[in-house]
This record gives sequence, structure tokens and C-alpha cells, in this order.
Amino acid sequence: MDYKTLYEKVAPHRLLVMVAIPSIISMLAACLYQMVDGVFVGQNLGTQAFAAMNLVMPLVIINFSVAELIGVGSSVPIAIRLGEKDLKTANNIFTSACIMIVVSGVLLGGMFFIFADDLLRLMGADEALVALGSQYLRVYALLSPFTLIMFAVDNYLRICGKIKYSMFANIFVSVLIIIIEFIMIVVLHWGIWAAALASNLGMFIGTIICFIPFLAGKTQLQFVRPRITRQLLGTIFANGFPSFFSNISSRVTSIVINIYLLRLGGAGAVATYGVLLYADGIIQQVLYGLCDSLQPAVGYNFGAKNHQRVRKIVRMYFGVCGVISMAMTGILIFSRETLALMFISAGDQDVITMTVQAMLIFASAYLFRWISLATQCYLTAIGQYAYATMISTAMALAFPVFFLLTLTESLGLIAIWLNIPLSALAAAILSMVMIRLAQRKAGVAKV
Repeated sequence: MDYKTLYEKVAPHRLLVMVAIPSIISMLAACLYQMVDGVFVGQNLGTQAFAAMNLVMPLVIINFSVAELIGVGSSVPIAIRLGEKDLKTANNIFTSACIMIVVSGVLLGGMFFIFADDLLRLMGADEALVALGSQYLRVYALLSPFTLIMFAVDNYLRICGKIKYSMFANIFVSVLIIIIEFIMIVVLHWGIWAAALASNLGMFIGTIICFIPFLAGKTQLQFVRPRITRQLLGTIFANGFPSFFSNISSRVTSIVINIYLLRLGGAGAVATYGVLLYADGIIQQVLYGLCDSLQPAVGYNFGAKNHQRVRKIVRMYFGVCGVISMAMTGILIFSRETLALMFISAGDQDVITMTVQAMLIFASAYLFRWISLATQCYLTAIGQYAYATMISTAMALAFPVFFLLTLTESLGLIAIWLNIPLSALAAAILSMVMIRLAQRKAGVAKV
């Protein structure tokens, strides 16, 4: 089915099944290898290595976030231009974005490779954590030019209607990474650097697989001679900034939280926070996969001025996000001990107890967190970037830092576990205000 029929004609509930479910499966497949990565490191290399990996993970994701900035920032205008039947401009945006991602991988990768040790020491890590963490970070940094584009090409495949291809490519990559990492960590007993190498090898192979349809001329988007202008850079930046800033802000917040964790509870507290982030990653991937997969459809119909269809699609994915979040809250509460034992060695009973207690508090965040995520994706799709950025800034940086600074002195570690639920509630309230303001400005009826 071509993208025009898919976005214009298919009923919203069928569109959800055809577009969102494969995207969610793809996201979960990516999440699966990340979880297995944590399990392999935690169970085979120990809590210290697991803590070191989680200490540097915000830096790894900051590196990825630049690729996502360009990927998401280019996907929205590409979908809108396709809706306007402007294929020439869409192809130029696509080609230019791919080049920009490779260049960003060279620049950022070089920076993280050179300053890995210094960055970890600034976070308050002792020399043991510095040695382990820098190994992991430097592998990702060195291979960035070859792997970052994996985080954008998935968007381009979905825009072109290659939804199942994208899903199966992501599943294949995840399984491949798990196999490679099992051999390197469990069989060969290599160090923490091997966990990073396995992930990057899998992503590199996945990048090649994902670009085959584009290189073979089987997609609407084609590579052309690029024309990168200031206007194009501004468009990509404006579209991708809300998602990028949310990622960057949340990782900066994670770095600040890790500094507090090292002071209040040492490596064990960092490991506990790492387990929470893995659990958070599962739910976030599901919700993001749902919202992100429908973003091209919303952008396409908005560009085609089919506002009634936009409204139907948005109402549907808001409702589904809410139902999924309620279910996930219950699952986290009842499976918290099992999750702790997956990542923490049974001998570290104090860390396991801390993790179980923290998970009970953390789980309540998803009663509200889906509201800000769904709103942010919707506002980005209809071009209301300023309002989307306000929400992402508040959720990822302003609210967490506020609660961290005001509650930590009196509540200690409990304040850190409470941080995400309180921030999610505050961001949900803000989102309900922003969505009304943005819809008035865009001239779109309430959803």
C-alpha cells in the first residue's frame, strides 16, 4: 500500500494496527537488546560494572540525541512536503539530513572519545568507575559515524510505507546484538567494552539493511544532490528541537541525579537508578513507538488540511496511550522484585531491597507521564514547536531539577525516587494548558 492511501484513506483504528503496532514491536525489539545488555553486564561483570555503564549511558544517549534531532526534525517536513506533493523538496531534506547525521557522528564521537575520563571524574566517579565507564563510552564514540544514522533511517522507512520492513530490520538487529553480546560476555568473558562493541556492530549491520530499499530505488524518497541552506537547517532544527531538548534535558537531569546518587548511596544507588531507567525504557519505547509512528500521518493530513482526520487520529492515540500506561503501572508494581533480580546479582541484597522500594514509588509516574509525551508528539506534528518545547523542557529539566533541589535535603534518596512521579504530574497539568493554546494558534479544533 502506498503512503498516500495509507495516510489519507485507511480508517484510524486500522491505521493504528498497520503503523503503530509494527513501530511498537520495533521499539520493544531495540529495548530488548538494551535490557539484555544490562542483564549480561550486571549478572556476569558485577554491580560495579552495571553502575559504570549506567553512569555513562546519559552521555551515550546525548550522542544519539543529535541523530534523533536531525531524524525527527527532517521527518516532519518530509511528511508535510509529501502531503503537499512536493517530492523534490522532500528528497533534498532526506539527503541533507543523512549527511548531517554522519558529520555529527564524527564531531561528537571525537569529543566523547577524547574527554571520556574527564567527564566521568566531573560526575564524581571514583577511579574504578572511571576505568570501566570510559571503556564503554569510547567504543560508542569511536563508531558513532557508522551507527548514529540507524536512529533516523527508521523514521524514513515508515514515512515511505516500509513499516513491516522497518519492524523486521529492528527485530533482526536486536537478536543479532544479543547473540554477539552473549558470545563476547558470557562465552568469551570479555570486559564491559565488549558490551558496547556488540551493540555497535549490530547497529552498523542494521544501518546497511535499512538503507537497501533507498539505494535500490524502491521508496518514494531518493538520494539527490543535496542543497543544504540556512532555511533547511532552521526547519530541521525547529522540528527536531522539542524531542532533542527533551532527550538532552533528561540526560542532563540523569547526570545531576547520578552525582547526587554517588554522594548519597554510592555505586549501589546508581545501580538502582539504572534498573528504574531500564523499566522506564520499556514503557517509554511503547508510548514513543505509538506516538512517533502516527506522527507522519498527522503531519501529512495537517499539510493536506484534512483537520477532521487529524482530530480522529489524535483522539485515538491519546486514548490508547492512557490505557497502556495504566496497564504498565500495574505491571511495574507487581513485578518490581523480578525486575531487580534481573539486573542485580542475588548476593547484593541491600541493592535489591533498595531497588524494590524505589520501583514502588517510581511506578506511579505512568499514571500521568503519557499525557505530556502524547501532547508533545501531537504539537510537533502540527508545527507548534514552541509549545512542544515548553512541555519537553518542563518535563525533562525544569520540574525534575526543582523537585531535586527542594526535596533531597529533607528526604534523601526517597526524593530522587519521587522525582519522576512528581515531575510527570506537573507536566501533565502544563500539557493540558499548552495544547489548548497551541490549537488556537494553529486554527485547529479541539481534539
